Amino acid sequence: MKNLSTPNIDPKEEKTAEGSNSNDLKEFGQVEIPDAPENIHCITIIGQIEGHMVMPPQNKTTKYEHIIPQLVALEQNPNVEGVLIILNTVGGDVEAGLAIAEMLTSMSKPTVSLVLGGGHSIGVPIAVASDYSFIAETATMTIHPIRLTGLVIGVPQTYEYLDKMQERVVGFVCKHSTIKPERFRELMFRTWELARDIGTILVGKDAVSEGLINEVGGIGQAVMKINELIQSRSLGGH
Repeated sequence: MKNLSTPNIDPKEEKTAEGSNSNDLKEFGQVEIPDAPENIHCITIIGQIEGHMVMPPQNKTTKYEHIIPQLVALEQNPNVEGVLIILNTVGGDVEAGLAIAEMLTSMSKPTVSLVLGGGHSIGVPIAVASDYSFIAETATMTIHPIRLTGLVIGVPQTYEYLDKMQERVVGFVCKHSTIKPERFRELMFRTWELARDIGTILVGKDAVSEGLINEVGGIGQAVMKINELIQSRSLGGH
């Protein structure tokens, strides 16, 4: 006798669907939600931003070679009207972070970023690259000079390269936020705030008052804002 309580599902189809969701969860930290509106796409940038060097397997990383193709696909997808970027990152590869930030700021679709937990180091340019940015009340952002790990060749050209890279970060952040370059450098080289280091930690409203982030808020405010930007764009606004 046939069991009426068991749905008649092709095992191959079931395995394919489960495999697809597992791959999405493994690679991007997200799974497809059935019957949910998909006009807003969420991208998460979690852990350390991995660039040209592969991090140890125990590290939680966001690989830039995964994020950039997603952004290209979103730009071309007519069904996606806006992009929400969720950040909880310690920073990472400078050039990889700047590449993601440049991609975000050049998108034609509305973008909103939300810093949860932390948006440290090279996470700062990514946070400010969106059209509008939020930070959770308890989230933090660390601003510090560019650092190199491993072997550093002790010649003037090495320090000139570091200086130029640092200026790229300063220029990008100040262009896409309201903080002044002089103030950003002051926060970057502050020596009395971080033990055995130089730099500044900004918590929630401090990041807003400094002009880095637009507003203190959470996921509700971020979704409302991106819908507002989408509606404004559809009406021909900016």
